[in-house]
Amino acid sequence: MIKEVTDYINNSDSKQINILNELRELIFSTVPEVKEQFKWSKPVYTLQNDCCYLNTTKNHVTLGFFEYSKIKTNRDLLEGTGKNMRHIKITSSSQILDYNLNKMLEEVLK
Repeated sequence: MIKEVTDYINNSDSKQINILNELRELIFSTVPEVKEQFKWSKPVYTLQNDCCYLNTTKNHVTLGFFEYSKIKTNRDLLEGTGKNMRHIKITSSSQILDYNLNKMLEEVLK
């Protein structure tokens, strides 16, 4: 875990800090060898290539996937129109379990 990401999380809206910390922990617990970086003003997680990122907006946290085509679990929750990228909007900690995000992360990170 790197300081830039910790600072990003701590400087986020108070309603989103817990969600961001939970997602960060989930990413590392799902794939411990993942590398955390701070690119494009947001946390980015990589193995050989960029795999996923976190971003905050006024109303939600976005968990984005660079190679969304690998995802089979809850694929209907993905939003976006990019050729290779899609994202999911998270507004509460309960959605992390409800949406089975650990499985989605496994699919894109392995």
